[in-house]
Amino acid sequence: MKSCKSKCAAIAVFVVAAIAALSYVVMLLWNNVVVSLADGIHAIDYCHAVGLLILSRILFGGFRGRHGHHRHCGDGAMSADEQEKVRCGLFNRFKSKRDAD
Repeated sequence: MKSCKSKCAAIAVFVVAAIAALSYVVMLLWNNVVVSLADGIHAIDYCHAVGLLILSRILFGGFRGRHGHHRHCGDGAMSADEQEKVRCGLFNRFKSKRDAD
């Protein structure tokens, strides 16, 4: 049975290897696709590819966690009445003016 430290080390090595591979793919795609599209765009090296990958993750993907959404309330944090109030409030907020007539 593996210890916690060895599992964490294996995950860390995997994450570093995945970032390295993804950065290399970004560099190849940029240098082979984007540079040929316009005259003013220059080829990038590996370090710039890592920066571009991080920047695109911040701008387009964010750092949301594993499933891409946050859980603001724990399971069972709200009663059924409170859940119904929130649900009605959200539906009322997005109703069109035509629905109100």
